[in-house]
Amino acid sequence: MVSLAASFGRGAMTNHWRDIRHADLILINGANPAEAHPVGFRWVMRAKLDRGAKIIHADPRFTRTSAVADRHVRIRTGTDVAYFGGLINYVLENNLYHREYVEFATNAGLVVSPDYKFENGMFNGFNQQTGAYNTAAWAYEMENGQAKVDVNHPRSVLNLLREHYKRYTPEMVERITGIPRAEFLEVAKMVGEMGRPDKVMTIVYAVGLTHHTTGVQLIRSGALLQLLLGNMGRPGGGMNAERGHANIQGNTDHAISWDILPGYLRVPAPGQQNLADYLQQSASKKLRPNSVNFFGENYRKFMVSLLKTWYGDAATAANEFAFDYLPKPAANASWMSIFDQALRGKMEGVILSGMTATSIGPDSNQVLQALSNLKWLCVMDPFRTTSSEFWTAPGMDPAKIQTEVFMLPCTHWIEKDGSFVNSGRWSQWKEQVLPPEGEARHDHWVLADLYSRVKNLYQQQGGKLPDPVLKLTLPYQDPARPALDELAQEINGKSLATGQRLATFADLKDDGTTTAGDWIYTGSYPQSGNLMKRREGVQNPAKNDPTGMGFYPNWAWAWPLNRRVLYNRASADTAGNPWDPKRPGIKWDAAAGKWVGDVPDYPPTSAPGPDAPLPFIMTGEGTGRLFSNGVADGPFPEHYEPVESPVQNPLHPQVSATPAAFLYDQKAGRPNRFGTAADFPYVATSYRLTEHEHYVTQNVEHLVQLQPEAFVEVPAGLAAEKGIENGDMVRVSSKRGKLEVRAVVTKRLGPLQVDGKKVYQIGIPIHWGFVGINTGQHWLANALTPFVGDASARTPEFKAFLVNIEKM
Repeated sequence: MVSLAASFGRGAMTNHWRDIRHADLILINGANPAEAHPVGFRWVMRAKLDRGAKIIHADPRFTRTSAVADRHVRIRTGTDVAYFGGLINYVLENNLYHREYVEFATNAGLVVSPDYKFENGMFNGFNQQTGAYNTAAWAYEMENGQAKVDVNHPRSVLNLLREHYKRYTPEMVERITGIPRAEFLEVAKMVGEMGRPDKVMTIVYAVGLTHHTTGVQLIRSGALLQLLLGNMGRPGGGMNAERGHANIQGNTDHAISWDILPGYLRVPAPGQQNLADYLQQSASKKLRPNSVNFFGENYRKFMVSLLKTWYGDAATAANEFAFDYLPKPAANASWMSIFDQALRGKMEGVILSGMTATSIGPDSNQVLQALSNLKWLCVMDPFRTTSSEFWTAPGMDPAKIQTEVFMLPCTHWIEKDGSFVNSGRWSQWKEQVLPPEGEARHDHWVLADLYSRVKNLYQQQGGKLPDPVLKLTLPYQDPARPALDELAQEINGKSLATGQRLATFADLKDDGTTTAGDWIYTGSYPQSGNLMKRREGVQNPAKNDPTGMGFYPNWAWAWPLNRRVLYNRASADTAGNPWDPKRPGIKWDAAAGKWVGDVPDYPPTSAPGPDAPLPFIMTGEGTGRLFSNGVADGPFPEHYEPVESPVQNPLHPQVSATPAAFLYDQKAGRPNRFGTAADFPYVATSYRLTEHEHYVTQNVEHLVQLQPEAFVEVPAGLAAEKGIENGDMVRVSSKRGKLEVRAVVTKRLGPLQVDGKKVYQIGIPIHWGFVGINTGQHWLANALTPFVGDASARTPEFKAFLVNIEKM
């Protein structure tokens, strides 16, 4: 989310699953869609079978995705910045970038401040005391309040980009990633052809790029490559993040993340006394005269409409629309930060809703200790979990654990209606399949009941700052049991003057006359009805897909405004003609005086021309960002080693790992729990299996039969060195914990030569634990993973850590 927002203005998959069929080349990194997203993968196969598209799969393992790829590139996990960086260097050195697109649609021509520096692995602006960069130090040179533009200036973004990536030679890529030079150059040649207007490439990725201390920059490096090749905003192009099962995209949109409000508005910060302060520090600023800066210019409207949704008549102009009611947290509240606070004894209780902390968090032994430090723990889930039963974990002594655990049975998604939002931002309404069993309640009913009880306590007993609780509105037919249909209408928003639901966020106001629970969903449920229920699809393609591009505008609804491809103004040249007439996204219809095709991500009646608005409406620059201060660890992606690595960084061994990674144990004064290659010589990575859905399906008998027992995949060469045979019990250990499981000896993993050293990688599926049908399986994969977070999002490093393995 952070990486795509910093690059383009929004944190979401830019195209959609069906659109992948338009690609000529598909790069898959940090993902295994054939096994983890098998339904969506059909569109990768359609591109291959119908268009002759080529697939390149860069992955430590040879998987079912690799089996249908034209090329499987074995890569050391966590080194994708070097891989993409080498491709960026190849494209620039050989003048293969899409020059007209780059100068029109990116910030390549903006001149960077003379204060900017990158030396010996460090960017300017680093504070040694805090261990963090001052991102404001990465700025443009300004003239009369606008960013200076001169693509030929030595400090232009394009020239600084050339300088930064010239170090990423094929030889350096081989040293870092383990990909042989000749093999890398074959890939580079294929990628280099994608900078032509008649060619388009897409990048598909998943948590294999996200779950690293450098996860934001791994994804950003792919985004830079796509901008240089002119592939953003185009059908068949984009940066396509595969989001997880059961609504991960919708969760993000509606602010499941700690640092945002619904619609990706920022959480207010300490010292922000009013909306003006909040907007000054949160909304993007217009940096060029013809930048639309849509998000920044409308930020107040979206925020005021959200506050009116929550606080109704209590939110007025006189009290800044109840802005004071919102918390202004001084501390980070990310997932790991919560459990770090529990480890420090500073957290009394935690509510877990639809997730199990012990299984999904890093260093699960520390998480078990954190839960033991709580006074109370509430688990809302359809099944018993490793959190609701945490005291039964191997090595735990229940007599010493005083945590009071409340298990509240909640409905499974099969037992309720509502919407799911898929990777491509399509919000699709589903029906209830089964009635709830026993005393199970919907999650939102539990929360509504909890809110009602807390409100009653305030009314009876008083308390500090009661207004945020007492004046919250629940305007539902039954406030204790809101219908999801009611919530969907509230999220859409309405005019308070007419009472009518709105059809577009363009109608939202900042004067308190409109509501919207999430502005990007305004239009999903207008006065005409629930558009997420629409199902006009392949039963009549001629009628339902008039463009022939697979947009199917009357199948469900996609945020924002039913747009199927984000940034689609960049799919056409400066004159408004599609770069490739055979794959139009939108085009200018002079006779009609508007853009036609997909819903334009652009002012719909703005004619092309020298004074026309720039194509990326969500950034202050008006363009995609090759250089960005929207991330915490550098304006250009740079390769840093994982915190645990078998080698020092060949680019700058004195700054091997990113200096901005958040080291929780160190910050808390706890002992170091990082291992070294001397004791733990092998790289491990974690992943999912097709047969299991995280940990839920350990309760489904037939799926347990398909994958009944925990195992690790061991490269055949390493197994031979260790005397390990297929089916042997092995002990895999890290500085933090161990697994004792079966070995699956395989050639799907193999050795790599990394900076002159042979490196083996071990594969660890994540799905088992100490609850479920097969209660003999006590092993949590994350007993091995380090408690460390990425600089921007505090995402744990699940995909690259050091282990040892021995036969039992």
